[in-house]
Amino acid sequence: MDCSLIRTLVNRYCAGEENWVDNRTIYVGHREPPSGTEAYIPQRYPDNRIVSSKYTFWNFVPKNLFEQFRRIANFYFLIIFLVQLIIDTPTSPVTSGLPLFFVITVTAIKQVGDIVMVKEDETFPCDLIFLSSSRGDGTCFVTTASLDGESSHKTYYAVQDTKAFHNEQDIDALHATIECEQPQPDLYKFVGRINVYHDMNEPIARPLGSENLLLRGATLKNTERIFGVAIYTGMETKMALNYQSKSQKRSAVEKSMNVFLIVYLCILISKALINTVLKYIWQSDPSRDEPWYNQKTESERKRNLILRAFTDFLAFMVLFNYIIPVSMYVTVEMQKFLGSYFLTWDEEMFDEDTGEGPLVNTSDLNEELGQVEYVFTDKTGTLTENNMEFIECCIEGHVYIPHVICNGQILHDCTGIDMIDSSPGGSGKEREELFFRALCLCHTVQVKEDDSVDGLKKSQLSGRSCVYISSSPDEVALVEGIQRLGYTYLRLKDNFMEILNPKNDIERFELLEILSFDSVRRRMSVIVRSMAGDIFLFCKGADSSIFPRVTEGKIDQIRSRVERNAVEGLRTLCVAYKKFTQKEYDSVCRLLQDAKLALHDRDKKLAEAYEQIERDLILLGATAVEDQLQEKAADTIEALQKAGIKVWVLTGDKMETAAATCYACKLFRRNTQLLELTTKKIEEQSLHDVLFDLSKTVLKYSGSLTRDNFSGLSADMQDYGLIIDGAALSLIMKPREDGSSGNYRELFLEICRNCSAVLCCRMAPLQKAQIVKLIKLSKEHPITLAIGDGANDVSMILEAHVGIGITGKEGRQAARNSDYAIPKFKHLKKMLLVHGHFYYVRISELVQYFFYKNVCFIFPQFLYQFFCGFSQQPLYDTAYLTLYNISFTSLPILLYSLMEQHVSTDMLRREPSLYRDIAKNALLRWRVFIYWTFLGVFDAVVFFFGAYFLFDNTTVTSNGQMFGNWTFGTLVFTVLVFTVTLKLALDTHYWTWINHFVIWGSLLFYIIFSLLWGGIIWPFLNYQRMYYVFMQMLSSGPAWLGIILLITVSLLPDVLKKVLCRHLWPTATERTQIMSRHCRNHVSEFTPLASLRNPRYKSSDCSNSTARRSKSHSKKTMFTHWRGNDYSILPSIFGYSNNHCNSSAKYCYNGSGLETSV
Repeated sequence: MDCSLIRTLVNRYCAGEENWVDNRTIYVGHREPPSGTEAYIPQRYPDNRIVSSKYTFWNFVPKNLFEQFRRIANFYFLIIFLVQLIIDTPTSPVTSGLPLFFVITVTAIKQVGDIVMVKEDETFPCDLIFLSSSRGDGTCFVTTASLDGESSHKTYYAVQDTKAFHNEQDIDALHATIECEQPQPDLYKFVGRINVYHDMNEPIARPLGSENLLLRGATLKNTERIFGVAIYTGMETKMALNYQSKSQKRSAVEKSMNVFLIVYLCILISKALINTVLKYIWQSDPSRDEPWYNQKTESERKRNLILRAFTDFLAFMVLFNYIIPVSMYVTVEMQKFLGSYFLTWDEEMFDEDTGEGPLVNTSDLNEELGQVEYVFTDKTGTLTENNMEFIECCIEGHVYIPHVICNGQILHDCTGIDMIDSSPGGSGKEREELFFRALCLCHTVQVKEDDSVDGLKKSQLSGRSCVYISSSPDEVALVEGIQRLGYTYLRLKDNFMEILNPKNDIERFELLEILSFDSVRRRMSVIVRSMAGDIFLFCKGADSSIFPRVTEGKIDQIRSRVERNAVEGLRTLCVAYKKFTQKEYDSVCRLLQDAKLALHDRDKKLAEAYEQIERDLILLGATAVEDQLQEKAADTIEALQKAGIKVWVLTGDKMETAAATCYACKLFRRNTQLLELTTKKIEEQSLHDVLFDLSKTVLKYSGSLTRDNFSGLSADMQDYGLIIDGAALSLIMKPREDGSSGNYRELFLEICRNCSAVLCCRMAPLQKAQIVKLIKLSKEHPITLAIGDGANDVSMILEAHVGIGITGKEGRQAARNSDYAIPKFKHLKKMLLVHGHFYYVRISELVQYFFYKNVCFIFPQFLYQFFCGFSQQPLYDTAYLTLYNISFTSLPILLYSLMEQHVSTDMLRREPSLYRDIAKNALLRWRVFIYWTFLGVFDAVVFFFGAYFLFDNTTVTSNGQMFGNWTFGTLVFTVLVFTVTLKLALDTHYWTWINHFVIWGSLLFYIIFSLLWGGIIWPFLNYQRMYYVFMQMLSSGPAWLGIILLITVSLLPDVLKKVLCRHLWPTATERTQIMSRHCRNHVSEFTPLASLRNPRYKSSDCSNSTARRSKSHSKKTMFTHWRGNDYSILPSIFGYSNNHCNSSAKYCYNGSGLETSV
């Protein structure tokens, strides 16, 4: 009995659509395989729609509510709102429901197997396997800018057996099936195979990789049309899978907010519990429990005591619940979102060379930019330009320099050199030619297409340079360098690579196999067949990857040259080869084919195959290319170190090259003593001995290497720099025989803490992430930042607290996976020291201020219960309870948190040490939090008892009437609103018209609202208790006097505290503020030139001429008096014009300043 149909139905509808298989089979053109072949299980696939939005019409309400109420504050207010609906509470459900509603509202505000033809400049509609194209060689060019931001043209290759199918009839006759992996989001990885059936014969299997996969969202370029078969559609395409967000990172500020929220929740419970207990103590006297005017019913008397107490407890919770600032979360979200635009709008962080500015991929970590303690940076493309220039090559011990010396002869454009090599002879000449051919063939460079003449480019025929394109700048530099030495790579056509030799003869090599480069192997190889039938494997890679695999060649001479070039900071590669017989090649071909056809663990099997093939090589020589340091990279690192930030360089380069770069960028200084923790050291001593020796060395001077000291960069201070390689790190991270690795890790961390800088070389991508994770999880739990530009940096970018990608020349993978992206490394300085500083200070003030103003708001309500018999009588009107956080006090703090500048931007850049004032979450520590809380309690006591004692048993109106309880509450509320708003005004250093409008406008809005709320009988209200209350209060002279007096008394302690602390124990920031104000008012011949940079300084004796930028670059300053006029001639590096004064003042200055320091 055939149960295949039943099994299919069970698998399809019970096991889930795709959960029972690890791969899928697609029938090309929906043609089933011939009878007799293996039966495949049909599978269901989605249609080609993509839903990129988080919500749909149907799931918006439930999904959004679920997201909103995952926050503890929103969930808490939901509970309070439900309690108000269920039981009799002292306040209306509207008072909790309306703010909650406001917060939530603001935060909320089958075709697989089809054959598709795509024409030039059209976008691929789904993920396709490339079958054929209009180009004869079976290639097409594609741009993937909408996927990864890379605008360069990429080459894709059609399946070998189908590339000759150029029309619909040929494609319709195709009989094939495709087996591939299930959908996954990696844009650069794909594993599959295609089985092509010819008549009734066994199918021909061909491997499929990422070079055969055309992705949805990419665009076809320079190709008339292509045919492809759809394999992933709709939400299964890689573009759709990449819509899913990365794991959420949480900032230190958000964690502090949650802790403070729990503290206030405990305070709230304590208040409710105290009032509940005191209520029943108060009511233990029968005359208080049942006064003659408020007798209980019989049912009330019989009600369970515990149930009554619990109900009262909940009622008190509702009454005091406003101490939890629910609106703080929406304000924080708005502040982060709007504040992120200040970064993207910064013109100084715009790079004119690339035409790009900074990008913000998430605004959740803005304030974390102000808390960074460790920066982990890549070297190539991050600290350096990644703009390679071919310097020299060494073949069999002979050095060749383009345009200077080749084979002992001085070439054209020669300027001379102090080293001349004799031309090798015999076998040396053969090795020389093999070396040049190896560099012309072992690469993935493409030649930019120009006008062609008989298949050859005009530029090639006329002898001009070709335009080469590659994802690796190293490869382009090598091909261009070899071209200047006489060998020119022409093109790849019909799987044949063509090169032009020095005799102007074209040599053709059949490209048989490419053993692709990866960051683990650190090498690549090609297998080619010459026209004479010889089969060669050419391999190039890092010296650490090549030297262990060579058995012949002048290894010592070449190794010596490689080490010398590395010390000079040059990037080196070694080149080797081996020759195959036809039998050996057939064996290699089968080995590679088996690995390529594997659907499971293909990468692992390919790596094992490459390891077997790339052995017993003959060393030919080495190359050296130079990568220039990025502009202001050294200045940026120096500023970060002065800010107290430790900088680590993580690179895959060899130690000597990386160390030279570290000296150039001032990571290591002339007095830095380098400590090595490398494989070479460990071979001489055990790992245990090396670690303990290093520990003794650094701890001997650990007292002088505190954070504050070493970041000051003193020239005469002894500091240490540590160099560690990947192999040594593996030993440190490897568990010991007793099952623990903690001791070595802790010892290693202790050494690193006492070093001013650390260089990690020969690092694999995962090792970079391991280093970041090791520091991140250390006992200090420092905030880490990782910055890089390539795909090999993605792991550490995702691991760090803050990940920054550089939109460089190695693609956009780093930028796509980062939290922020910047054009150049130099922009990191302003990003951290200015934007990060402002972000942190602003949001810290926002959080503390919200808790403060809510304590001021609700503590008088707590005190009021002692004077109303704990009857749960509210002190404030319902409208005031509802609008306090929404309208009366929300906008001023939001604008403050967006625009406040407690120190000028220029000062933050000139004084990186100010960054250390806010380190370690300084503004949200417990001491600061307790101060704000007690300040709120003090102000609340002043509001309540000031109003109480001021008008106790006193006639306060002209007609002799006394204030009632609502007038008393309104008086307290008025003092409250004015005090918390003026407190913010006193804290504001940077005033603009927007600040004035919002601060004074919010106070005016409160007065107007209160006049309207109490001046009109509102028909929709079932009570009119506030009618004429506000006007009656304002008609009283004592009330005016009381409001002014209480506001003054409330603000006075904070003002006195700030004045005393500023003069007795000023922080670095406060000293800077004092100095800035002093420099505005006074300048003399003894005034430091740095102080003259302040743009607001102006002498009262100077004429009001406008400052101009001078184009001179003098660095001298001269004050002189000539013909009755005083002159100040300042260096134009400050941006000053040379003005004169008509007074008798001896020295004066008038002009605007820039931020450049002297």
